[in-house]
Amino acid sequence: MKDFKDIVYVGVDDTELDLFEGQYKVPDGMSYNSYVILDKKIAVMDAVDKSCIARWLDNVALALQGREPDFLVISHMEPDHSAGIAAFAAKYPSAAVVGNTKIFDMFRNFYGVELPNKVLVKEGDTLLLGEHELTFLAAPMVHWPEVMVSYEKKDKVLFSADAFGKFGALCNETDDWACEARRYYFNIVGKYGVQVQALMKKLAAYDIAAICPLHGPVLSGDLGEYLSLYDTWSKYEAESVGTFIAYACVYGNTKQAAYALKDELESRGEKVVITDLARCDLAEALEDAFRYDKTVFAATTLDGGIFPVMEEFIRHLKAKNYQNKKVGIIENGSWAPMSGKLMRALLEEQKNVKVMDTVITCRSAVPGDIRELCAALADELLG
Repeated sequence: MKDFKDIVYVGVDDTELDLFEGQYKVPDGMSYNSYVILDKKIAVMDAVDKSCIARWLDNVALALQGREPDFLVISHMEPDHSAGIAAFAAKYPSAAVVGNTKIFDMFRNFYGVELPNKVLVKEGDTLLLGEHELTFLAAPMVHWPEVMVSYEKKDKVLFSADAFGKFGALCNETDDWACEARRYYFNIVGKYGVQVQALMKKLAAYDIAAICPLHGPVLSGDLGEYLSLYDTWSKYEAESVGTFIAYACVYGNTKQAAYALKDELESRGEKVVITDLARCDLAEALEDAFRYDKTVFAATTLDGGIFPVMEEFIRHLKAKNYQNKKVGIIENGSWAPMSGKLMRALLEEQKNVKVMDTVITCRSAVPGDIRELCAALADELLG
């Protein structure tokens, strides 16, 4: 890390990974981040995924330059960060593993063994390394219950666990941090906005010069954009004014109606993003549903219910605490259009979701008055 001579990055990129956590597409791979703080005493900050242990240990040894580490600090027990703990402990038996009670309980549950050399810490405890001092802050449910973050006082560095992370290997990093950070946040952390807000309030008491997450690049310089986005996301506020249209259909008529609404909204200057749920990355669709202040759900009726991929999408939104939106509905049904009624019922279960009164109904083909219907729905959405 060029800005901090005593803090060295020792993480590893995985460019072969296709699905993160078994479900999220990562075409640019994934980084598993770890750091070494060099002082009178040496602390290694977090371990890595099992696929990267050998490379990580090589990086650690290179950073140590023949010295022995004193501590391995663990902030999060997901296997992509904890799988390397046992190998580290075997290589450096004199080093103590630092964590809280839940971390050590989870280690036992995951790996079936006890760590022989450990240091138990809790909220507000400190670890003095020399010139560098770590303060530990509990961050429960951001996004697991055991999570803690560490603030390094000398260089004003926050080791933030999974907070402020993003998809993508560092070797494939681009300047657009927000795109993959947003998809990562809403799909992985997003359910826990209240808990993220609690952490943000704690962090407000600290002067932070850099953020070192467990995935993605180190954030430094002007941190205002990153902190502001995290504040917006965790409050479930819309980041952008615009309409996201998600459609799911059989023969193309529902799609045609969705595009007719898109044309109407765009003619009024509205930003519109549209996607076919059957063909897109649902994680990206979820990201867009949270990003914009309005969403339109367009789905065919199938077997008296909602077209399956749409029902899955709405239930997934609910699981992630989708809220504070204006939404519109387009339905289709050749003899018994039921998808609109059923989508409304699911959406109205969610907090502060206002469903528009106007529903565009297709009975097989797009109705002849589609322009008038789109205008009426646009009036409500933009009103």
